[in-house]
Amino acid sequence: MALALLLWLVLAIVYDLRERRVPNWLVLFGGVFALAALATTQPFDIGWSEAGLGAAVGFGFLLFFYATGLMGAGDVKFAGVLGLWVGLSDLIPIWVVASLMAFAHAVLWRKLRDWPIFPRLTSMVVGPSRASEPDVPARRVRIIPYAAYLALAAAVWMVWGRQGS
Repeated sequence: MALALLLWLVLAIVYDLRERRVPNWLVLFGGVFALAALATTQPFDIGWSEAGLGAAVGFGFLLFFYATGLMGAGDVKFAGVLGLWVGLSDLIPIWVVASLMAFAHAVLWRKLRDWPIFPRLTSMVVGPSRASEPDVPARRVRIIPYAAYLALAAAVWMVWGRQGS
């Protein structure tokens, strides 16, 4: 099941970096495998209550950022399912690392926006433009792939952070 989690994390990283969104099928895929892991051989030694608390806090806390228009719904759902996989106690350091990476991304974006010498680098940081799409309002354009940073921090946690556990 750890391999399923790693595959899910890699898919989320690639998809969110390329598209700046996390599709529902990917969130559902992660949720189904997290529930299967909890029911069988959970690779991270957490129980249903710890997993449920991680999911509730991961989803609930980021819901505020979605409501204010600062985050996409896919990021919020992804955080909830990630909490289901790892539980609250391990979700918190993953969250902190992902937030620091997202902050660094935002700072880099602000600097590159004001200094457009490297347009390809700027477009990589900003992501795909959806301004030309008629059904996407301007406020829904996402600059920071937060789910990708959550997934990257979780993958690093899986490889190095769990070795001492």
